[in-house]
Amino acid sequence: MNVHAKPDTPSAADILLREDRDNIAVLTLNRPAARNSLSENLIKALSDAFDSIAQDGAIRVVVIAANGPAFSAGHDLKELTARRADADGGKAYFKHIMTICSAMMQKIVALPQPVIAVVSGVATAAGCQLVATCDLAIASADARFATPGVDIGLFCSTPMVALTRNVPRKNAMHMLLTGDPVSADEAARIGLVNRVVPAGTERDEAFALARKLATKSKATVKIGKSAFYRQAELGLAEAYAYAAEVMTQNMMTRDASEGICAFIEKREPKWEDR
Repeated sequence: MNVHAKPDTPSAADILLREDRDNIAVLTLNRPAARNSLSENLIKALSDAFDSIAQDGAIRVVVIAANGPAFSAGHDLKELTARRADADGGKAYFKHIMTICSAMMQKIVALPQPVIAVVSGVATAAGCQLVATCDLAIASADARFATPGVDIGLFCSTPMVALTRNVPRKNAMHMLLTGDPVSADEAARIGLVNRVVPAGTERDEAFALARKLATKSKATVKIGKSAFYRQAELGLAEAYAYAAEVMTQNMMTRDASEGICAFIEKREPKWEDR
């Protein structure tokens, strides 16, 4: 097992921890005293970690977890408010934060590896956005989710992007307009998380899922994840045309040939990258 921490800057060590468990990279938000709010440094640390993982051929799955009682309370409002003293009232800095945070979220979607969020406690605003952005999510029974910006005069517009791509529109609008928290069971019902498990078992469940995904063909998973998100943005006819082309290209890969032969011969496949 290879273990290492990846701080965002020398002066802010350990706000994001990385632990490699064989072929699974575990990223742990580590600002528990600040409820793991997404400060500028933490956003940059996550972004850098995703860049590194994207180029790491040994990593097959990513798990995002958090230390402390909250998964993430969203943006660091104290950090943002401090910039109102800037000459422009903080406008340039606010735009900078929203831009780098949005770019970081998109890196999750662009990663060739599946990303699993494991949620304990609350995930609010940009923290809820982070959960929604991940490919899969396992939640503790005591987890709660909310987009409560409306309660403080700041509509959760960027979290809305990921939220509306995961849950039905009326459920998303209810969360955005009321700011009311959603229970873990309700989050599963509307599709924000995949599974709810007893408190204290969520990490074990996430790792079990990660290990299962890690047994799949890396090349096939990469093709499939990329196609999943691209086709979702297309019209029906365009989506089918694109998917047909992806299937054709996928059929020509070595792992597709091996996997189909293994199925016919009733044996385990031997993937090219294993």
